[in-house]
Amino acid sequence: MSAEFGVDLDFGDDGLVPAVAQDADTGDVLMLAYANREALERSAETGRAHYYSRSREELWEKGATSGHTQDVEEIRVDCDGDAVLYVVEQAGGACHTGYESCFHRTLDGDTVGEQVFDPDAVYE
Repeated sequence: MSAEFGVDLDFGDDGLVPAVAQDADTGDVLMLAYANREALERSAETGRAHYYSRSREELWEKGATSGHTQDVEEIRVDCDGDAVLYVVEQAGGACHTGYESCFHRTLDGDTVGEQVFDPDAVYE
């Protein structure tokens, strides 16, 4: 990657790196998405989390539709340079299903997270 970030990043064949969002206060893992170069640049420049949607094939700002934004406190890079961690202040729930975290279920199917908003009311 270019020097503007100060580290080398491996965006792989698809031009994306996994981007984990972690709550700055609790340390909870909120979600996993993907970021391309532009998403990382915008996140660093604006202080708001931006990602790349593989299904829609477009850049998106977390919370632009729902209002459940992520203010980025820090962006960290893993040791191999092939994944990033957004340390964020989450407003509302991180998960589009209304839960505080996307990781709200166990492998057995038990719900362990808290639903903090009604997705039907938010995504009309």
